[in-house]
Amino acid sequence: MSIQSFFIALQFLTIFPIRLKTPISDTDIGYSLLYYPLIGLLISLLLITLIELMHTQAAYVTAVVILIAWVVISGGLHLDGLADSADAWLGGLGSQNKTLEIMKDPASGPIAVISLVLVLLLKFVMLAVLIQQKEHLAIVWTLILSRSAIPLLLLTTPYVRSNGLAIVLKEHQPHTQIRRLMLIIAMLTVFFTGLVTLLFVLTIFLLLRYLMERRLAGFTGDTVGAMVEILEANLLTFFVLTIGII
Repeated sequence: MSIQSFFIALQFLTIFPIRLKTPISDTDIGYSLLYYPLIGLLISLLLITLIELMHTQAAYVTAVVILIAWVVISGGLHLDGLADSADAWLGGLGSQNKTLEIMKDPASGPIAVISLVLVLLLKFVMLAVLIQQKEHLAIVWTLILSRSAIPLLLLTTPYVRSNGLAIVLKEHQPHTQIRRLMLIIAMLTVFFTGLVTLLFVLTIFLLLRYLMERRLAGFTGDTVGAMVEILEANLLTFFVLTIGII
């Protein structure tokens, strides 16, 4: 691992203006996957800081600001993937080729808009509850686990396109280190949030992976973004429903 790989991950997963002055190697790009959970942690700490600064405001007001900041910091990257995937999944009619073709279309149809509205609305409601209950750790783990799912997906699932950054990531990912990282994340998840949380996130991940492989025989950049958004929404909901239980 190198500081170069960290900045590559930060540059890709956020809008922070990172300028890399030294040449980037494919190995640096591959190793950047190891920093994805850390980027999730850093984003969550920024959001928690903002929540604390707004502690005098009503929970729903803070939730709106936090949700906007969440989207802005991430550059809307994963929402774009969700929109494209939603359109393609319905319009593809079960066909791999048609689904992949629709994903390339930059235009957003009604299904994309509906999906974005529903996911953002769900996140807003759950954030408002978590903020009101001061369950800040739930937000932290939502961001860590959703970003951790990206290297896990790349490690276990084929990439179906012939171009894109994912090719470099797949070919140069450090398999052994990623496996160790996933084990560490799993143990920390159980320690801080309980075994049920780990089982829940793995269930959602495996279901999404199954749907990708069944329809596409693998993943695309858009389905990665969709996965992150779906995991975030589900994890926030899970933490709300289990307040006081785990």
